[in-house]
Amino acid sequence: MPLQNRVLPTQDIVTDPGRGLLMGNRGCLHGPDRRLGTTRWRSKAWISCVLDFQGRTRDPMPPGRWTALFFFDEAVALAAGHRPCAYCRRRDFLLYAGAWAQGHGERRRAAEMDAVLHSQRVEPRTRRQRTTTQDLSELPDGAMVRFDGSPALVLGQRVLPWSWEGYGEPLRPAGLREVETLTPPANLVVLRAGFAPLLHPSAPSQLR
Repeated sequence: MPLQNRVLPTQDIVTDPGRGLLMGNRGCLHGPDRRLGTTRWRSKAWISCVLDFQGRTRDPMPPGRWTALFFFDEAVALAAGHRPCAYCRRRDFLLYAGAWAQGHGERRRAAEMDAVLHSQRVEPRTRRQRTTTQDLSELPDGAMVRFDGSPALVLGQRVLPWSWEGYGEPLRPAGLREVETLTPPANLVVLRAGFAPLLHPSAPSQLR
C-alpha cells in the first residue's frame, strides 16, 4: 500500500500510487507507525532531490530522521515551495541560486532563500498554502496555477491541467487574465530569470 508521501502543487501530502521524477523532504513528519501527524514541516529547508543518488537504497521513512516526499516533477515541487537540494542536485542548485541572484538582484545563502520562500508559501495563522493573484500572460513557463478549481501548468501562455497520470491537453483560456498562482513569488522570479525546471514528459516539448 502506498505511503502518505506524495506532494501536490497545493503542498498537501497525500497517499497515491502515482510516480514522480523527484523526491525531497521537510524533516521528519511521520511517527513509529509510518503515518503522518498534523505537522507538515520540521524545517524551513524544503528541498527536492534526485530519486537515485550514487546507487544508495533508502528507507522512505526511517524512524525519527526524515520523511521522503515525492513530486510529479519540478514544476510541482516549485509550486509547493521547494528548491533544488544543494547536495545531490548541486548543479541544479547552483543554477537556481544564480537565477535567484539575477532575478532578485542579490545572491543569497540557502538558508536565506529558505526563509524568503517560507514567508511566501505558508500562511502563518492557518499554516495553509499562501497563493497570489497574477496576470496569466505574465507568468513564466513552469509556473503552476489553479484553473477550473484544479492545479495546472503554465507553458507557452497556455495551461495544462495536472494529475498524477500526466498533463492534459494545452488550453488557451479565452478572456482569462488573472489567475490564482500556486508557485511562490520567489520561485516565479527564478523561473523568469531562466531556471529551467525538470518537467514530466507529458508536457508537450513543442510548447516549451
